[in-house]
Amino acid sequence: MGVKRAKVGAATPRRHRVAGIINGTRLVVADNSGAKEVMVIGVIEVKTRLRRIPFATVGDMVIVTVKKGKPDMVGQIFRAIIIRQKKPFKRPDGTWVAFEDNACVLVTPEGQPKGREIRGPVAKEAVERWPQIANMVSIVV
Repeated sequence: MGVKRAKVGAATPRRHRVAGIINGTRLVVADNSGAKEVMVIGVIEVKTRLRRIPFATVGDMVIVTVKKGKPDMVGQIFRAIIIRQKKPFKRPDGTWVAFEDNACVLVTPEGQPKGREIRGPVAKEAVERWPQIANMVSIVV
């Protein structure tokens, strides 16, 4: 008989993540930073298997490029935090949440928002993870 070994990994189980946003996804910018639409080109802190497309969900930081907005911003690369996603995701209490659009907020590499206000509702997961965004939010879902 084989010897049983302890599983190596985190002490707490990883939350199930829904692949709502992948590379190439267009997002609406929900703040007043000057960008209107961005495209995801990378996901921060995600290590994945070879040729597997990295994905992000609500509350994750991504790297984006501006597609529509002020002419001086178009083509620039920024970091953003996802605050809404269309794909339904399940919360630990069993409720399912889905929004009308995929939206993000542009931030600095440290996580400070570039805009001064956020339009529309924001998911509770993003507010809990990023307290800088929580100060600007009017509606939390």
